[in-house]
Amino acid sequence: MRLLVVEDDPDLNRQLTTALTDAGYVVDRAFDGEEGHHLGDTEPYDAVILDIGLPKMDGISVLESWRRNGRVMPVLMLTARDRWSDKVQGFDAGADDYVAKPFHLEEVLARLRALLRRAVGHAKSEFECGPVRLDSRTGRVSVDGNPVKLTSHEYRLLAYLMHHNGRVVSRTELVEHLYDQDFDRDSNTIEVFVGRIRKKLGVDIIQTVRGLGYLLAAPGA
Repeated sequence: MRLLVVEDDPDLNRQLTTALTDAGYVVDRAFDGEEGHHLGDTEPYDAVILDIGLPKMDGISVLESWRRNGRVMPVLMLTARDRWSDKVQGFDAGADDYVAKPFHLEEVLARLRALLRRAVGHAKSEFECGPVRLDSRTGRVSVDGNPVKLTSHEYRLLAYLMHHNGRVVSRTELVEHLYDQDFDRDSNTIEVFVGRIRKKLGVDIIQTVRGLGYLLAAPGA
């Protein structure tokens, strides 16, 4: 899952980025509204953490512009203000959730997981496909109850497919959602990671759809 953090406070931006990266997400960063607006308007993020009080372009204006342009990714808004009117303004602009500063990073992570689940119509933190289970809360993967150790890139790829279970996902989409903007993107690496995941799981749940991409499906489905 690829996220964007738009926060002008360098320390808070770094803390959020570190926590999200440690949780297995790919994170791009922006420190003002104009930069954040450009990235959110041109890159395919799975979710955005957006501060309201930004220089150059405030968060409400950024979000309103995204929504006018048809950008539908979930947005979690941050603000130092705790007035109900600010919350109403944020929700009316198209925000999906809201956290007031100061906050605990664990709460932000939990709210973000919920937004990502709801975006794909999934209510629980656990995703299942046949005997394979992925817990987005703990980052653990198991097959028939037995833990499977994946690298961070392998986990991100499997998690993305789990979130989009039953839909063909192209290599291009995977590259766009698994790597940050500065990564040397090569779709051939996706095939390598898929091969490794298949070997580690020992269960054939990732099907190759020739010319289109990959489809997650339970064995025999």
